Amino acid sequence: MPYLVAPAIPAGALAATGQPTLPVAGEALLRPWLLTDAAAVREAFRDPAIQHWHLRRADSVAEAEGWIEAWQGEWRSETGAHWALVDAESDQLLGRIALKSFALRDGTAEIAYWTVPSARGRGLCPRAAEVLTRWALYERGFHRIELEHSTANHASCRVAVKAGFEAEGIRRGAWLHADGRHDVHLHARVRPWMIESKGS
Repeated sequence: MPYLVAPAIPAGALAATGQPTLPVAGEALLRPWLLTDAAAVREAFRDPAIQHWHLRRADSVAEAEGWIEAWQGEWRSETGAHWALVDAESDQLLGRIALKSFALRDGTAEIAYWTVPSARGRGLCPRAAEVLTRWALYERGFHRIELEHSTANHASCRVAVKAGFEAEGIRRGAWLHADGRHDVHLHARVRPWMIESKGS
């Protein structure tokens, strides 16, 4: 059965191009993950805050390598895109910003992020989220980027607001964490559009 509308992003449009490196305020870069980042990922996931809000830990470098291989594979399969946030000069790992749950027909995705403790409090995460969101909306054809976080995760909420994501509501009891059920804030950024009525 044929669709009545063309997809917002044609299948193959992302995979046909290389995943870009994006500068962040002259001091950092969003670059594709490398297997050599695995030791830094394992170290990052020793941080209690990252474990708490992301529900995982990496017990070995080999396990972190597996995560990175999966992140790399999502670009090729056009199901997601993951970037390492690194210092522009030293290439030291500062965090991760990802677009997940691609729905290319509708042009939607979700954004997620974490930063290592030494990178927090500098405004770097919201700037990186802003850079990636603008790239997705205005260069790659996405229409809507959603952002969700536990209502108890105030730091993540501050990042969302600073990156220009408007609050849209609360999904009650949507996430299960180690300490029980959490309500979830839903934020989104949407590329401006106009709907014209037929015959007007």
